[in-house]
Amino acid sequence: MNNISEEPKGDRSKGPNFIESIIENDLRAGKNNGKVVTRFPPEPNGYLHIGHAKAICLDFGMAEKYGGICNLRFDDTNPVKESVEYIDSIKEDIRWLGFDWGDREFYASDYFDKLYKFAEALIEKGLAYVDDQSSEDIASQKGTPTQPGKESPFRNRSAAESLDLFQKMNRGEFPEGSRVLRAKIDMASPNMHMRDPVIYRIIKAPHHRTGSKWNVYPMYDFAHGQSDYFEGITHSLCTLEFEVHRPLYDWLIDQLKTGDYRPRQIEFNRLNLTYTVMSKRLLLQLVNEREVSGWDDPRMPTLSGMRRRGYTPEAIKKFITRIGYTKVEALNDIGLLEHAVREHLNQITPRVFAVLDPLKVVITNYQKSGEEIELINNPEEPSMGSRKIPFGREIYIERSDFMEDPPGKFFRLKPGGEVRLKGAYVVVCDKVVKDAATGEVTEVHCSYLPETRSGGAEANRKVKGTIHWVPVSEAIDIEVRLYDRLFVAEEPTASKDVDFRQHLNPESLKIITAKAEPSLAEAKHGDLFQFQRLGYYCVDSESTPEAPVFNQTVTLKDRWGKR
Repeated sequence: MNNISEEPKGDRSKGPNFIESIIENDLRAGKNNGKVVTRFPPEPNGYLHIGHAKAICLDFGMAEKYGGICNLRFDDTNPVKESVEYIDSIKEDIRWLGFDWGDREFYASDYFDKLYKFAEALIEKGLAYVDDQSSEDIASQKGTPTQPGKESPFRNRSAAESLDLFQKMNRGEFPEGSRVLRAKIDMASPNMHMRDPVIYRIIKAPHHRTGSKWNVYPMYDFAHGQSDYFEGITHSLCTLEFEVHRPLYDWLIDQLKTGDYRPRQIEFNRLNLTYTVMSKRLLLQLVNEREVSGWDDPRMPTLSGMRRRGYTPEAIKKFITRIGYTKVEALNDIGLLEHAVREHLNQITPRVFAVLDPLKVVITNYQKSGEEIELINNPEEPSMGSRKIPFGREIYIERSDFMEDPPGKFFRLKPGGEVRLKGAYVVVCDKVVKDAATGEVTEVHCSYLPETRSGGAEANRKVKGTIHWVPVSEAIDIEVRLYDRLFVAEEPTASKDVDFRQHLNPESLKIITAKAEPSLAEAKHGDLFQFQRLGYYCVDSESTPEAPVFNQTVTLKDRWGKR
């Protein structure tokens, strides 16, 4: 793994990446009759994470750019780990990112009959055999990258015997783990994946689409390339860990193809992020052990979690464009993702007032009633208009915006000091009220300067500090969920000697009750806001009109580049 990647310099869109160059060369050469057909092939054994988003953007993006098509194909070859829930969530995530596969929804299980017949043909050609050994024995015979493996004692059994055993395996006559079907390639190959790989195993579990028809199921390496071939895929785009699988991919295609056409596998770097894990197995472990509330927990790197947290598809795609596609693995700083989210939300979100840690301010000389303050919703987007907030004698401010004994450059509220209430008046701190028992400040008494509001004689009065506020009489209570990194280590899985769960951040979620302006009572699930001076927030799926819940999306301050 490389060092944490820095923000890419320049505009990557000015020139093609290496994958685009390959496709363009193929088109110039007239390969595949000028067609581009890609596919996104997720396994339905978990929810998609942001790493999958990188593959989705590439698979669908290349098809779109070059006038081709992209299939959605579920690699449903292991019924023990798969479910319809995962399939539905995957389709929802792809559509949320802005892509559509039309009527091209396929499943590896669509090809089980063809794959089974192909396996039988390999056996008949002497290119596959049934092995009666345990998985442990097979693994022990594999050898090492520098030492050849040992041939199975069943490697040279006759084609007729292997075919009969394979058919009995499928009829359910043998228990799970008792036999496998292996391709007969080369036990001395320097590529471990070519040393007689297992291509079928016994699984006695009903399949979500084929029921109990099958008792044997193909391995991923066997089903993947063949499914590409059956669908006419021209460019099979995979992450770098499949580079060593490519010789097997090509060998199997060689045994299957009947003409000049063949799909081409091209590998690119994975999306790796700091302070998280990108393994579905580990994410499932977090879910099952209730370290998080579910796959859509806003701390998770899943697309459903990011959607719930308030990340936008536009921001995710912008981030992916920035990091690009290369042949070099890198660890990307999650701060760059947050930077992209912040950039987009700054453009599209209305500004509102919320006070997370309220301190009451009493404006002792304020006598008006029914006054409203008009505020612009988003200075970046004038078309978003404005709103009005009630103003009154009592308001809430952030406790951190007042200090009784501040340092020299503290420009917010302090005894004898003045500050502007955003959109409203300048107030001067006259008195501090404390709890007699604890000494904690409970109220701050101020006087306001009536001519300092917009339109007044002193509207342009120079004041170094401006703070937000919420009227006490009209404030609503909202639950706010504040999020930090899920892990305290940049690479939670870096050490094989330390369980990644030991790096979980016990402070990754903090739930508070805050005070907010009354307009937020009408906020609906998925609505996005900037809490002024605080950050960006999203209405959670658990929110109700009676009990509003807001998730912190990202802080207002950009931490990218400030490590």
